[in-house]
Amino acid sequence: MEVLVSILPFVVIFGVFWFFLIRPQQKKQKEHQAMVNNLQPGDNIITIGGIKGKIVKIKGDNIRLRVSSNVDIDVIKQSIGRMNPEFDKIEENKEEKEESAEN
Repeated sequence: MEVLVSILPFVVIFGVFWFFLIRPQQKKQKEHQAMVNNLQPGDNIITIGGIKGKIVKIKGDNIRLRVSSNVDIDVIKQSIGRMNPEFDKIEENKEEKEESAEN
């Protein structure tokens, strides 16, 4: 009985760590892996290093990223930090402004 009472606090502490630290981190890793596996050309992303761009080509583990007109860089899939849906809105606004300036 004394052994059970002495082990119980350690079990409770491990349970708390599992619930608040380990489990959420595993969930976040699975979501990131699913996002990386579902990337397609035309998606706007931000790399872990903060580079914003549009995916031009995906070949294996490499992604060709267009960061500016006629400027492409190659990055590894795992360096993709997140999707950037706001980038689409910025590009649309630029195109609208250019069209209205021409008229």
